[in-house]
This record gives sequence, structure tokens and C-alpha cells, in this order.
Amino acid sequence: MKIKHIKAYWLRCPIPAGRQWRSDYGQLTHFDMTLVEVTDEDGHTGYGEAKAAVGATGACASIVTCIEQELAPQLVGMEAGNITAVWEAVYNGSRDHYARDRGRVFPILGNRGTTISALSGIDTALWDLKGKRLGVPVIELLGGSCRESMPCYASGGWAAVDKLGDQLKSYVDHGYGGIKMRVGVMDNSVRETVARVEEARRALGQEIDIMVDAHGTFSVTEARRFARMTEDLGLYWFEEPVTSDNKAGTAEIRRGTTTPIAAGESEFTRFDFRDLIEHKSVDVLQPDCAIVGGITEARRVAALAETHQLELAPHCWGSAFSFMAGVHLAFSSPSAVYIEHSLGGNPLLYDLVKEAPQVADGRIQQPTRPGLGLEINPDFVQKFRV
Repeated sequence: MKIKHIKAYWLRCPIPAGRQWRSDYGQLTHFDMTLVEVTDEDGHTGYGEAKAAVGATGACASIVTCIEQELAPQLVGMEAGNITAVWEAVYNGSRDHYARDRGRVFPILGNRGTTISALSGIDTALWDLKGKRLGVPVIELLGGSCRESMPCYASGGWAAVDKLGDQLKSYVDHGYGGIKMRVGVMDNSVRETVARVEEARRALGQEIDIMVDAHGTFSVTEARRFARMTEDLGLYWFEEPVTSDNKAGTAEIRRGTTTPIAAGESEFTRFDFRDLIEHKSVDVLQPDCAIVGGITEARRVAALAETHQLELAPHCWGSAFSFMAGVHLAFSSPSAVYIEHSLGGNPLLYDLVKEAPQVADGRIQQPTRPGLGLEINPDFVQKFRV
């Protein structure tokens, strides 16, 4: 069945005042996303998400333009079920026939950034569409599930040291066995960051896994100092210690600590993850299906994690569609251990769809509904479309 329509919508919705938070990105007052809709000739529709930024906010106009004016004319009429062929057609552009004939990539100039983000949304929508057409969850198309349920870690932890313990304990009270807190330049100094992490361990005890995320904001020296000062706290991982542009610096930090290093939410395609691995920079790979190139490319990253015996932890901070794309990926991979679950105010996770993904007692069950398992809320789309 051929692709008939590809549409994209920039959605921007406010975060209720009582659910907002502040980090190095500033005060987060709203969420943005690009919702991608792919329809086949029979009228079946799949949905995906494309991101303009890793965090909650980001203008999506350029992604909408890329999808509707550049990629849709190229892809309409192609077989909707040939997802890999669609991916390669976008990545290789007018030289796609060379790529198919020679068995190697001939990438377009935009093989990072907006085009790959746009492709991410289209690709995920095609997986959703194919699952719906066949009446099976995407995870069945990925080879089936490796487990019946998975633990989630509560992703939040922005509070100052005097309120942090209560904030994190409120997560644990909901059954989470792991939590992630934000660190880095949002604090005034490395010492202040260390004090917050020490407070987290004091409040939670030794049985709860603690991840810390610096959003790439430390310098190499600061990150090395932080890792040394928190070595005895037994952190589960130290995420994005420095900018993703500095893979050699990340490797230097990793060499100096026994705390596992996680990274990847800002990376495009398997080739960026190959570079992380070749630099020996990471212990945990974190592809974001709305950035890396969709489920197709995220599955290739999962294969790298499985091959190099690294942990896979998809970045699931976004709408219900990128969240569930990461969930299906994680359930399909033996290298995945945890699933990220946002504890910040996020209408795109809870209100964009008619029934939000369910996490109970800190665990999520194996997906069983067709496609990504989500039904769009058209009133929400109409209300918050830019």
C-alpha cells in the first residue's frame, strides 16, 4: 500500500504553573513538538514525533517545512511498508540509486540536523502505520519482546538541596526504584552540585538507583572533579557530562571514573553512536527516536549496544509518540534495563492521546496494542497547533 499523504503539525502547549520547572534551559513554561502524520491509500494513519530540540521547547517551523515541502513530494507514492527503503531514500537523496547498487551510503549534505529529525518523525509514523495495518504492536515487527515488563526511572530532580530529598522521595513513593536528577551549570558550583547529589543519596538510601544528568554543561575539568567527588555514592550513571561535540573529552572523563557514562540523546544516526563507541566514551547509549532517525535508526543503535555489550537506555523525554517509540525499542532489545519516565508537567505525554501510557508501581508492561498503541486526541491537536 502506497503513501498518500504526509502532514506535519507544530504543537505548542503550556505547562500548568504548578508543574513547571527550572533547569539550565531556564524556566520551562511550555512544550513543543512536531507531530507527523502519514496516511496510506486505504486511509490508515500512523503518527510520529520529530524534535527541534532535545529539551521541551524549540521552534518547529523549519521541520514542518522540511517534511511537507521537501520530503513529502519525494516520498508520496512509495510503498508505505518498505520502511528501510524510505529511510535510505531520504538519507541518500538523488544518489539513492548509487547507494542501492553499491551497498553503501551516499548521504545528502543534511545528514544531521533538521532533515534527520524530520525523517525521524516520518519513520516512526511508518512503523506505527505498519503495525496498525497488520494488527500487531511495533515490538512484534522488531522481533518480539525480551521481557513482560520493565522498570522505569523517574526523570526529574530539579529542586535545590533543601527541597531535593522530599522531591525525590515523592518519586520513590510511587514505586520507582531509580531516579534521575539534573546537575551541572544550573548549580552555582561543582561543590553545590555535589551537595545536591549527596543529599539525594542520604534521602533515598543505598537501594535506589540514582542517575545524574548534566545536559552537557560541565567542562571536562569540572566533570572529572564531580565524578571523583561522587565516586563513593554509587551513581548508576553520569549522563552527558560535557557537550556532545567533545567525544574525546567524554572519553577522558570515563577513563578517570568507575561511574558509568551515558550519552546519545543529542546524536544523529548510528554513525554518531559509532564514534562514541570508537572513542570509548560511553557505557550507556541513549538514542532519541525523534532525533536519531526514527525507530529504524534507533534499532541499528540498539544493535551496536548489543554488539559492544553496552547498556541501551532510549531517551524518552517528549510526547507520547516518542516515549512509546522508545518503549517498543527497549522491550525489543536485550541490552535495555530501564525506561525513562518524565515526572515534569508534560501535556504532550498525557493529553495528546486519548489514553496516556501507563506506568504503575514504577513499571511499564509490554506493549500489546497495534502500532505504537496510541490514539490521537484531535481536539488537543486543533487547540495547540501553531
